Amino acid sequence: MNALYAPLHLFIDGQWISAGERATAPVINPANQQTLGCVPLATQADLDRALTATGPAFDAWRQTPPAERARVLKKAADLIRERAEHIATQMTLEEGKPLAESRDEVQRAAEYFEWFGESARRIDGRVVPANRPGVLQLVKRQAIGPVAAFTPWNFPAITPARKLSAALAAGCSVIIKPGEESPSTALALAHALDDAGLPKGVLQVVFGVPDQVSKHLIASPVIRKVTFTGSVPIGRLLSARAAEGVKPITLELGGHGPVLVFNDGDVEKAAVEGAANRFRGTGQVCISSTRFLIQRESYGRFATHFVRATQALKVGDGLQAGVQVGPLANPRQLQKMQDLVDDAVACGARVLTGGKRIEGPGFFFEPTVLADVPMNARVMHEEPFGPIAVLMPFDTLADGLTEANRLPYGLSAYAFTRDARTAIDVADGLEAGMIGINQYRIVATELPFGGLKESGHGSEGGTEGIEHYLTNKFISQI
Repeated sequence: MNALYAPLHLFIDGQWISAGERATAPVINPANQQTLGCVPLATQADLDRALTATGPAFDAWRQTPPAERARVLKKAADLIRERAEHIATQMTLEEGKPLAESRDEVQRAAEYFEWFGESARRIDGRVVPANRPGVLQLVKRQAIGPVAAFTPWNFPAITPARKLSAALAAGCSVIIKPGEESPSTALALAHALDDAGLPKGVLQVVFGVPDQVSKHLIASPVIRKVTFTGSVPIGRLLSARAAEGVKPITLELGGHGPVLVFNDGDVEKAAVEGAANRFRGTGQVCISSTRFLIQRESYGRFATHFVRATQALKVGDGLQAGVQVGPLANPRQLQKMQDLVDDAVACGARVLTGGKRIEGPGFFFEPTVLADVPMNARVMHEEPFGPIAVLMPFDTLADGLTEANRLPYGLSAYAFTRDARTAIDVADGLEAGMIGINQYRIVATELPFGGLKESGHGSEGGTEGIEHYLTNKFISQI
């Protein structure tokens, strides 16, 4: 056990519950494979207790004045900032990302609570003129009901923060199941909300076997809204379960982000910043750039800059100074990277740098750049979700868009060009929910976050983020 790592609990009906006689799952530091702690797995009785508590809590919370909901969320944001260094350290211990990235993520999580705290006071409706005299027609927006939220391990602060802040601002109660591999960060957010005065039962945090927990919560008539961030296959499964109860679901699923680099673009910037973007979070980032499509005349120059920038990255324990790329989160990811590289090479691809596990403790894999990858290679179809980048040339705008849009994913896409007409055409032509032109930074609290096609539907963040937790009620009065 690590002295820096906080004890893990369930949070149900306002009570912090230790493991006791419950089954547990070990939380492993991916940098050294040492056990940090054990997360308690909720029993069916725990889930039933959470469901029993969330209904009455919702009835009270939705009637709480928006100004009070805003006060709680903004106070939680302040507490998260005060505790940022501790939360970031625990995040790096359990998830592996460099401490600088963890610090940035914690600050951005606090921003979501602050943003949606302010949004709570801006939920409004409208008066619609009637076509009959003496009739008052109103449209009110009200909280949709108790929410079941499911979040992954790769962004253990910002992903729960997006869901919790918007749902709570709208007046919903929430049962959240974060990823069991990085549980302490979500619990730290819950501690901040609890200390900020969130009423008992409005938020529940449970862990457990994912399939069992999701099946039990979504099937309950208490739950009226589902939100999930994770893989496409699990998104399909949860969407089907939600449909059985005619419950709306917000899905933020995987991607395979294309980057179009045109001859008239800043090729060196696209390459150097592209390598930093690709290997941020060890490539375990859903909106990360993965397929770099470079107009043929600039292909060799781009590859030189990209490989050089990749080789300059420092790989190691995220708590060590200067580290830019941490370990993969678990051994499953490690094996997947090797399988994808081996398959690509067997199909005829070239490894420009990297390509293998780094020996020693921890789940480290070399930042890898592949070229000449044929279309039958798995990496051309499957989201790598790890430190692998693919380089390939294209000739015309039409060719580039065809390859960029070839896959069923549509989460993020990027393009580099100095030509205004090309920028307009490529932005219009790319099938993605989020697009960066001449930059890779496309996420901001005040902007929507979401994808198209099999990358999901619905958006989190921005003014759009709260809409999914509200329902419209039309009232006609004489």
